[in-house]
Amino acid sequence: MGSVESFLDAVTEFLAIPSTAERPAELHRALDFVLDDVLDPGGPGFVVERFERAEKPSALVYREVAGERPDFRIILNGHLDVVPGRPDQFRPYRDGGRLYARGAHDMKVSALVMARVFAELAAELPYPLALQLVTDEEVGGRNGTGYQVERGVTGRFVVIGEQTGLRLVTESKGLIKLVLTATGRTGHSAYPWLGDNALAKLVRAVAAILDRYPAPAQEEWCTTVNLARIENPNHAYNAIPAEATAWLDMRFPPEDADLVGRTAEEIAAYLSGFCLPGVTVRVEHVDQPHRSDRARTEVKRLDQAAQAQGYPGGFLRKHGAADGRYYAQIGVDAVAFGIDGAGQHGPEEYVEIASIEPYHRALTQFLRDPG
Repeated sequence: MGSVESFLDAVTEFLAIPSTAERPAELHRALDFVLDDVLDPGGPGFVVERFERAEKPSALVYREVAGERPDFRIILNGHLDVVPGRPDQFRPYRDGGRLYARGAHDMKVSALVMARVFAELAAELPYPLALQLVTDEEVGGRNGTGYQVERGVTGRFVVIGEQTGLRLVTESKGLIKLVLTATGRTGHSAYPWLGDNALAKLVRAVAAILDRYPAPAQEEWCTTVNLARIENPNHAYNAIPAEATAWLDMRFPPEDADLVGRTAEEIAAYLSGFCLPGVTVRVEHVDQPHRSDRARTEVKRLDQAAQAQGYPGGFLRKHGAADGRYYAQIGVDAVAFGIDGAGQHGPEEYVEIASIEPYHRALTQFLRDPG
């Protein structure tokens, strides 16, 4: 990796790129920045496969071999996109032992460390290693990791550089996006018996679902529902609404037997049981939860590598969906493992500079002996 100071110079330049979803040119710039950092003209030859869908570029880098793409023993996965932020959040600055910037914690610093570890080790390891760089994780990952998996990219084990404080995320929740649509009959509000209020039916349906899945008062590993939007075209106080829609976002753990393993149609049928006649449920998208085997040798070795750097190691659960779910869907174990810091997606996002070198050493130790 070189000196920490030289790495910080490079990552500061990288963090200044506003690689948000609505800026495809900046997504390309971020991807090219990391590829240029990895592809040393005097170093070993690498194959770079480029992918793109819906203006979301990605790349897969691996050691050059004769013939087709190898069966990867390990894939290092990093996302280079960030959520939107104020202009000043793309002007990185240091304060004591912290480096502040949009994407410092989530997850440009980890991604650049991963890329450098890959460049240092890929030519010497006795097995095929891949570096997977994507630019759409913050908007769902379907056109990055998801698309590459659709195109046949796979491996035996995947390490995703999401922020974890050098602990391992072995479980993450599934995701369901729902649209509830209510229909009724309009009329004058002074004569409600002559109409059928769609909005009232919709509100009762939403309330029934929220009663079944109440928001926990503190962190809890359970299914949660967020009411994201309710709307209807009504513009008058004295008109009975004839239609209304609601958006719901559900997150569910592997233990939820009502939802795990169900198709979109089955989930819609189940949730329709909470609705009055005239309210329909449409599942826009469903991603199943991700769970990796904590007893797996690679998981143990990576945990031991973190502990060898003086970190306590151990395991975390992630309430949000992550790109590991695309590998879980094809039976490949994936874990998140990244640097330390805080404030992801917030106004004061930062990385703990002191965690960068230990993270580099832990990845290096693990890749040299993954079990």
